[in-house]
Amino acid sequence: LGWLPDGRLLFVSMTDRRVMRREPDGTIVEHADLEGIATGHCNDMVVGPLGNAYVGNFGFDFEGGESPASATLAIVWADGTVTAAADDLLFPNGSVITADGSTLIVGESMGARYTAFTITHDRGLTERRVWAEVPGMAPDGCTIDADGAIWFADALGKQIVRVLEGGEITHQIPTPDNVYACMLGGPDGRTLFALTAAGVAPAS
Repeated sequence: LGWLPDGRLLFVSMTDRRVMRREPDGTIVEHADLEGIATGHCNDMVVGPLGNAYVGNFGFDFEGGESPASATLAIVWADGTVTAAADDLLFPNGSVITADGSTLIVGESMGARYTAFTITHDRGLTERRVWAEVPGMAPDGCTIDADGAIWFADALGKQIVRVLEGGEITHQIPTPDNVYACMLGGPDGRTLFALTAAGVAPAS
């Protein structure tokens, strides 16, 4: 989920590889078609303050049993135009933008790491670097806190993890079931919410 500057809601339509938009009257319309860039189902998205959305995808047919392949992260501009942002990412998934708007940090679920990019003045991406390695974990949905640390759902470990730039783990909170997303919220932004489920198979 994300919002355009005028308050309209954007959301990822995963299996048909589109970003949809909710209009003020409640109608749902196509905002962007990612078919030309996404080589697998689309997943998490983060939207910047000017309406530029960064959208990940699996990179291959995960559910069909294809061999893993790298994916290209897409930029969806505020007007719905789609361009490639960065390639050779291993299952780009949960992403955050730092509070100053200068950096995009992307979790690579099959790369066990967070990769950072500097956001240029025209909202493209440059200066790719490893932000944190998280060996043995599969970062999924995530959120960034006031100190710049990332809280993420570990899709392999039934836990929510807090990691600092450089890879230091400060918190590991077990969950009773698999966990796929988390978010900070509540009145003061200090409540951690988690989305858990028995599994990710469509039939489950």
